[in-house]
Amino acid sequence: MKFSTLWYSIRQGVKNIRRNLMFSLASIGTMVSCLFLFGIFYMIVVNFQAAVQTVEKNVTITVFFDYGLSEEQIAAIGEEIRYREELNTIEFVSAQEAWDKFCAETYGEENASIITDAFVGDNPLANSASYEITLKDVAKQTEFVEFVEGLDGVRSVKNSEAVANGLASLNSLVGYASMAIILILLFVAVFLISNTITIGITVRKEEISIMKLIGATDFFVRAPFMVEGVIIGLLGSAIPVIILRYIYENIIEYLMARFPIINILVNFVTTEEVFATLTPLCLIVGVGIGLFGSIFTTRKHLHV
Repeated sequence: MKFSTLWYSIRQGVKNIRRNLMFSLASIGTMVSCLFLFGIFYMIVVNFQAAVQTVEKNVTITVFFDYGLSEEQIAAIGEEIRYREELNTIEFVSAQEAWDKFCAETYGEENASIITDAFVGDNPLANSASYEITLKDVAKQTEFVEFVEGLDGVRSVKNSEAVANGLASLNSLVGYASMAIILILLFVAVFLISNTITIGITVRKEEISIMKLIGATDFFVRAPFMVEGVIIGLLGSAIPVIILRYIYENIIEYLMARFPIINILVNFVTTEEVFATLTPLCLIVGVGIGLFGSIFTTRKHLHV
């Protein structure tokens, strides 16, 4: 494309927006509304999935060893487990640490020392040394447990299968539901915005016909409308992103300041993490809808 043609298309695209300001504002407003709803839902889903993943990573698998196993053999088992990709954390708990923890949980911190002193040299949990393990993805727990149970020197593996299955099912359900709702919102956005652009271009079908009759190519006719669609897409996607970022930052700050307990119960996904994905996604969707909406809706007016 020649620079003069490009510059002409840009100028005409801007003129089209100003000349048909009501249709342009309607398109921008429709896009802002749809992408705003999309962004709200996206932020909710991202934080919910982050909360589920946090719970998943706290589901513990406990590995107990055969009686009389040496420290070297226990360490060797740990090394084999560390090679697994699904591993998140692994921590060795000695028999004494297990006994101290049991006393603290059963009798309270104040009385625990009395009980442990009474059993000095005679630990009732002498064979309770273990590895406490968490996984990155709780859905892989069954496969991981089968692997560990097959290792030499492993006596038993204690895991919360019901909790793991419940969290895995919940995570899958949220994933499928969010994909379905996001696709519905995008379909609605495409439908509404395409209709709005169609109305605006239909009003100018006489102008398009005249340009074709004097020998203008399809691309030359279509280019200003493509520019118009891109500008509308940029504005329609940038506005909700700015509003959503402001809302998200202030809501999190308000909740954490007003309800301090939320800091303990919920770890919100940071603004940077949320908008590192949401910003380019909204811009791509907005520009894409504006661009391709203009291309498709001008097609039927190019034949005269």
